[in-house]
Amino acid sequence: MATSASAVDPVALLADLIRCASVTPTEAGVLGVLERALTPLGFTVTRLRFEGGGGSYPVDNLFATRGTSGPHLLFNGHTDVVPPGDRALWTHEPFGADIVDGVMYGRGAVDMKSGIAAFVAAVAQAPAAGRISIAITNDEEHESINGTAKLMEWAAAQGYRFDFAIVGEPSSTARVGDSIKIGRRGSFSGRITVSGVQGHVAYPHKALNPLPVAANLVSVLSGTLDDGSEHFQASNLEFTSFDVGNTVTNVIPAVATLAFNVRYNDKWTPESLEESIRDAIESQDDEGTRIEFERLGVASRSFLSPTSGAVELLSQVIAGQTGARPEFSTGGGTSDARFVAQYCPVVECGLPGPTIHRADECVPLDDVHALTALYASFIQRYLGAS
Repeated sequence: MATSASAVDPVALLADLIRCASVTPTEAGVLGVLERALTPLGFTVTRLRFEGGGGSYPVDNLFATRGTSGPHLLFNGHTDVVPPGDRALWTHEPFGADIVDGVMYGRGAVDMKSGIAAFVAAVAQAPAAGRISIAITNDEEHESINGTAKLMEWAAAQGYRFDFAIVGEPSSTARVGDSIKIGRRGSFSGRITVSGVQGHVAYPHKALNPLPVAANLVSVLSGTLDDGSEHFQASNLEFTSFDVGNTVTNVIPAVATLAFNVRYNDKWTPESLEESIRDAIESQDDEGTRIEFERLGVASRSFLSPTSGAVELLSQVIAGQTGARPEFSTGGGTSDARFVAQYCPVVECGLPGPTIHRADECVPLDDVHALTALYASFIQRYLGAS
């Protein structure tokens, strides 16, 4: 089997990535680290900066590709990290990549610079045959406007077509490979504004209080929307804000504003959700108030990858390495897999993540090596080298 002449140590690469303080959207040299690792492996590396879109900040991205024929495998990930927060809560320098007793500490150690280091090291062991691309953004943890969504759109415009993708997000629970995410729920946010007439509480007949109507809407709309589906839990609507901007107790407010978010399964689309919410609002007695509804931001759609084909092959590889097939999961929040899913089947396959976003975020080095071996085995099988 022909492999790349250049080896990559995933632990050393992970340390170099962590030492770049790439808090969204600051790139801090992290993409340069990847470019220097990928170029000797035969990859053509393109650096892309996207900006615009709702006044968002500009973001640096990287796309690397190798090969021209055969199945096209895509790896996706993000180099940006959340801020370290109060440094006093850390016993190790957040961007120091300290190693103590076989564990590396640092912001991004799990989420998700370890996944990137593992798949780059795995690609270094890959056969020369087949096509491999790597799409990296520095904007997943915040707005996600000028990151993977635009990177995938750019790649499609350049004529790239992908057959399967792996996002290296932490997806395991207790050990590497015990769970992979084959889909994600969608996310839909909205605002409801109930307008009445402001007045003195001693003369309620001269006012129109929007609060009872708003409170009833919270009661009517909150909670589960269905019974779930084969691979998804029930869709759920949660109110996140109920605001009147009133700091006194003797004034009936004029307006009540409600904000909510729905995490929804494959029984819904953003369009059907909006229609259902509007119908529920219109069916309520407004008591003379004015009720307005608006969608907030861009809704992300749910997705589900087929469990056959590449997902089945990945499951076999994991079973061969760990002794057990992975659980198929669709839980958790959103990830950039939702953008990749518009172009090809995708799974999230990565490390356990008990310290994600915490002080002293850390990763056992044995896990980094195990994930690298898993990726390498899958690449060899998927590209037909076994």
